[in-house]
Amino acid sequence: MSITHSESMAVLSSLACRTNFTIKKITEYMLPALKEPFYLHGADKECQLVIRPAYEVFLADLCSIEGVVHKEGYFHNSEMTRFPKRVQKSLNGIHYGLAFKFNDADALTGFIKRLIAINSGN
Repeated sequence: MSITHSESMAVLSSLACRTNFTIKKITEYMLPALKEPFYLHGADKECQLVIRPAYEVFLADLCSIEGVVHKEGYFHNSEMTRFPKRVQKSLNGIHYGLAFKFNDADALTGFIKRLIAINSGN
């Protein structure tokens, strides 16, 4: 079973990740002390965390964390404005990223800590 939306928000808050806005089931967060955005998509029992597609090179590392499940392909949403665009079905393109689900709070905590380490050059 995956971690719920409210549990995810509580974990992110405890890790000092700050929110910028919420629009249509998408909440933009920033990593603590960094200007690196990520998004939490969903509501209630269904949620996923979306990171920049540039992290694709770290996919094996991120997926090696116990309880982390990568959703195949890319997640697309027009509200993820800090992410690059990709032409999928429209001529203008749509913002996209890599989506992950988490089995428990420890998996989400480990994932965020690994993202911070990657951004810090460790």
